[in-house]
Amino acid sequence: MFDTFRKYNKVVMIFLFLLIIPSFVFFGVERYQGFGRDEKVARVEGHDITKPEWDQQHRVETDRIRQQSPNVDPTLLESDALRYATLERMVRDRVLAAAAAKANMTVSEDRLSRIFAQDQGLASFRTPDGKFDREAFQRVTGRTPEQYEASVRSDLATQQVLLGISSTAFTPPALAATTINAFYDTREIQVARFTPDSFASKVTVSDADVEAYYKDHTAQFQAPEQASIEYLVLDLDAAKKNVVVNESDLKTYYEQNASRFGTKEERRASHILITAPASASAADREKAKAKAEQLLADVKKAPNTFAEVARKNSQDPGSAEKGGDLDFVTKGAMVKPFEDAMFALKKGEISNVVETEFGYHIIHLTDIKPAVVPPFEQVRATIENDMRSQQATQEFAKAAETFTDAVYQTPDSLKPAAEKLKLTIKTADNVARTAAPGATGPLANRNFLNALFAADSLERKQNTEAIEVGPSQLASGRVTKYSPAHPVPLADVKDKIRAQLVAERAAVLAKTEGEAKLAAWTAKADGATFGAPVTVSRRDVQSQPLPVIDAALRADPSKLPVLVGVDLGAQGYTVVRVTKVVPRTPPPAELAKQEQSQVGQSIAAAEDAAYYNLLKDRFKAEILVPKPAETLPPAAR
Repeated sequence: MFDTFRKYNKVVMIFLFLLIIPSFVFFGVERYQGFGRDEKVARVEGHDITKPEWDQQHRVETDRIRQQSPNVDPTLLESDALRYATLERMVRDRVLAAAAAKANMTVSEDRLSRIFAQDQGLASFRTPDGKFDREAFQRVTGRTPEQYEASVRSDLATQQVLLGISSTAFTPPALAATTINAFYDTREIQVARFTPDSFASKVTVSDADVEAYYKDHTAQFQAPEQASIEYLVLDLDAAKKNVVVNESDLKTYYEQNASRFGTKEERRASHILITAPASASAADREKAKAKAEQLLADVKKAPNTFAEVARKNSQDPGSAEKGGDLDFVTKGAMVKPFEDAMFALKKGEISNVVETEFGYHIIHLTDIKPAVVPPFEQVRATIENDMRSQQATQEFAKAAETFTDAVYQTPDSLKPAAEKLKLTIKTADNVARTAAPGATGPLANRNFLNALFAADSLERKQNTEAIEVGPSQLASGRVTKYSPAHPVPLADVKDKIRAQLVAERAAVLAKTEGEAKLAAWTAKADGATFGAPVTVSRRDVQSQPLPVIDAALRADPSKLPVLVGVDLGAQGYTVVRVTKVVPRTPPPAELAKQEQSQVGQSIAAAEDAAYYNLLKDRFKAEILVPKPAETLPPAAR
């Protein structure tokens, strides 16, 4: 069917055009604009979160993760667990926003102003004269200042919802002590281990046993389906290679941006400052100015005394002791009135009194390092790379259209697309439906792998559609050889099965022996053989398995010494003799205070979680898609 469609695609397109246009006329465009967009994935207070909203937010979050951690495993970003975590955060944000709105929580203008004044990130968007550069802010952040302000207001309001709970959390010393002691609880123990290795020689496994196990566990011995593939990747680097830059454009770019490729002019000056803040009275400012005028007259008469006068009279603590020296600076480093005066001087000249927001300055220009611009030939390669990078985005959009059409129009080969766009066809063997550990690029992308293993791709060996596998990155592939899942012959796995059966039966013998010894030693302690005493806790397990530690700490301290049996499964069996409780050395006062604070933070977090669950019920929040079975690693939560 798809071959027919490709062959007669123009005829089909005309037919579809004649079919679709009348439907727009009769039913209206708006009926189609919402098609496929109303799939609901969550609901808060009667308001739905749709799948497109979820997809968009997940793209934003994965892009942020890629920027912060360029080496992040691509399979993690595509995982169902991470997508579900994004949806959970969206629901949480909406629940807290609803609670803030219900409680009429607002943020005062005064508090907002203080926050913005202390935000170092916003300082970079202020011009030398103190004005806020709206255009630069919007270009960098993608938001207007008003949108940013609204976002900060919303975040602060929602923070107050939980802050009212966590800030009032109270941790009594007795509760903190009980919690901390459970963590530091220590026991002296002796252990007797019964390991499967010690019983392996007593186990006999026949060929009939191996064959029976193989037949009963056929699913365990299946070779997974695999494919050999070839694929193409189009990205910004590939698009950059197709950008043509002529020599005249390079030279024009050099002339317009010459200062970028060299060093700016630097000037070194010394100054004398008589402070007069803007808040000072007019009389005080006049007094400061008069003093500056008198000092100016003194240094004009004897310029070589400038440094000494600055040491004795300048009120700038950072430079006075250095004779007023400010070292070399470029334009943009000083406030504008000071900078204008300094860059208007010739070497050795002394300025008139210059007024700034800090007071009154006398400036002595002591040295000049002229700007240095390298010749065009020296920076030509850098300019070409810059221009290619700037044009690569536009070129990628054109190339993406060509790429999409080429892999579709010639479904049985990637060669035409590769030749048109000067791409290299890559190959890979033993590709499975799920990404292999350490896979990168398209081979780590779930959508790409799903397309490769779709029925049409496997049966017809045709190209997949162009699939987005990363930011500004498309891929298409085709299966060249396919091996379906199949049973592994018994001969290939019989040794593995035999070893497994020996281990399982040896573990049973170890457990039986351990339980027998436990019963005998409990009835009569004479003859019991244990290892040397060791002191263990949850913080210091002394190489003991965690079930052993748990069993030792659960033993009743009032009945010591006591014997406890621990079944370790495939690792055998252990009899633990708990001999005594080892009291903890009281920590220093500062550490004890820190521990109690950490317990308080944990309790506050638990109360936050409980209150949030209450809010979820109150605002009828629910996620309408099933939670995936896979879980996130701690670093991604």
